[in-house]
Amino acid sequence: MINEKLQIQRILKGDTSAFGHFVDTYQDMAITIAYRVCGNKQDAEDIVQNAFVKAFHNLHTFRSDSKFSTWFYRIVYNTAISEIKGTNFNTEFVDYMQMETDNSYSDWDTIEQIEEKERKASLSKAMDTLPNDESLLLTLYYLDENSVKDIVKITGLTEANVKVKLHRARKRLGETINQMVRQGEI
Repeated sequence: MINEKLQIQRILKGDTSAFGHFVDTYQDMAITIAYRVCGNKQDAEDIVQNAFVKAFHNLHTFRSDSKFSTWFYRIVYNTAISEIKGTNFNTEFVDYMQMETDNSYSDWDTIEQIEEKERKASLSKAMDTLPNDESLLLTLYYLDENSVKDIVKITGLTEANVKVKLHRARKRLGETINQMVRQGEI
């Protein structure tokens, strides 16, 4: 893995192409975060593009006391919040299977691949029923494996608030999944 501090130094010295590393590395999770805030895939992509521009122009302000991802996801989160306050967003269905680009399964493992896609689709369906803030926290914590302290930096919430909201979100997600199972939806 390329040392991000060295990449940042290269960019600050004028090698703007080095910023592509950050785009490639953080784009997918950034879109997920923005989508969890605004609820619309196209708007999420626009928000992430704006966040990358902001990050690039403000890279000189990045302090190495946190991870680049934490700093950048904070920009994504703030940009998304600002956008939804200033614009009327329309929500749309997002097919998470189309967003999936990982083909780590071999051809002979088709049944496991189908089952994995079904699990992801069911989880995605359940996550979409949660309030945006709860699905965002679950995404940051479980899918992107951020610590509670990193989530505090990204969202600006207090540590206690993040823990309480994560607990509530996990409980609500479990109830939603159980209800969907009982109703035969999954």
